[in-house]
Amino acid sequence: MTDAAIKAMIHLLDDSDQEVVSMVEQQIRTLGPSIIPVLESEWETESLNPILQSKIENLIHDFQWQSVKTRLQVWKESGGMDLLEGMWILATYRYPDYSYEQLKLEMDQLYYEVWPQMREELHPMDQVKVLNTVMFEQLKFGPNSKNFHAANNSFINNVLSSKKGNPISLCVIYMWIAQKLGLPIYGVNLPNLFVLTYKQNGLQFYINVFNKGLIFNRIDIDNYIAQLNLTSNEIYYNPCSNLEIIRRVIRNLMMAYEKAGEQEYKDELTELIELLD
Repeated sequence: MTDAAIKAMIHLLDDSDQEVVSMVEQQIRTLGPSIIPVLESEWETESLNPILQSKIENLIHDFQWQSVKTRLQVWKESGGMDLLEGMWILATYRYPDYSYEQLKLEMDQLYYEVWPQMREELHPMDQVKVLNTVMFEQLKFGPNSKNFHAANNSFINNVLSSKKGNPISLCVIYMWIAQKLGLPIYGVNLPNLFVLTYKQNGLQFYINVFNKGLIFNRIDIDNYIAQLNLTSNEIYYNPCSNLEIIRRVIRNLMMAYEKAGEQEYKDELTELIELLD
């Protein structure tokens, strides 16, 4: 269908006959996300028609939302091997123009900040300290303590631009760089806190990225679990999957939108949790 024909259909969304409007909307929806550029162009030209603009906005959102769900389903079914891709898919929920190539470029730039300073002969804890120095002292990444529950703390594009985030988003960035450097560092799903673990050849310790990469041990986790009056569980000590990480990021977003009173976003994200389950 030509752009002119699509534009003609879009203008029929403002028809006085609701049956016509319904039929046209159904037809537009069959065209899929590829018509989003045409919809955006028409939205810009209809500044004097807020009703039509609103209908166009709803169509654009629905197309973009369907794209997010489709991408995440494909990501899950392919094994969820690329954590960065999963984080990018979640970012496109609110930032649909953000590209994976842009994200990869930004992450690669961080890696090249760390790589020249890393030495293979260093003890693993000293390697972690080098990474801490670059991340938190040179690049100035840190926790967003003032606005901890903000949704932007879970969108990796915002965290990269502001250098502020929540525990899991900071851990994802830190872990990706560490693994690209060849360090066996993985995510650990603690209650109320997401941390990292170095685990290889009988050596295991933990890293609290939200606290400038503080290194701690299993006994510290024992004490933390005891303070929360929880029963000890092996999941609190061992690496978790990328799928579990993405689930937790979504739950953080759901909580953020609930606190902000944006129930419609929370409801949509509930669909993503169900899709991943």
